[in-house]
Amino acid sequence: MAKRIVATIKLQAPGGQATPAPPIGPALGQRNVNIVQFVQQFNDRTKEYNGTPIPVVITVFADNTFTFITKSPPAAAMLKEYAQVAQGSPEPNKEKVGSVTPQQIRQIAEKKLADLNAHDIDGACRIIEGTARSMGITVEKKGEPSGDKEMLHDSEANQEIPSGPEKTA
Repeated sequence: MAKRIVATIKLQAPGGQATPAPPIGPALGQRNVNIVQFVQQFNDRTKEYNGTPIPVVITVFADNTFTFITKSPPAAAMLKEYAQVAQGSPEPNKEKVGSVTPQQIRQIAEKKLADLNAHDIDGACRIIEGTARSMGITVEKKGEPSGDKEMLHDSEANQEIPSGPEKTA
């Protein structure tokens, strides 16, 4: 006979560094789950992430036992790591804080494909690009210089624009 599920708890905890402190302790304590046992198992399973926030779904059963599933790190955390920024932009449409390459977007999409609502890797890449845009991180396109775009615009502005064929009377 299958065990009866009492609760499903969704949390984010630092990989390999979880402690019984909030938010883990109170969330599991109110369901009478052995907090120390969960923290040890979680830290063993996520030690390679070393501090990166890891989403976890904990299923609690009627006999106070539990199982849990770890997911891949959030796309925002991976983007911050690749772009080498501390946080996203407060005004992403005006202020850009960093940039990532299409290859880095693809690497993130491959890691997150199982957790994303996408049918293929291209769809997953578009989802990750949208997350990057909403954080103020630009995605460099192929053939685009990685330097400031202002220099490109200045050189274009200095070129004389022909005014079309001149009319003679």
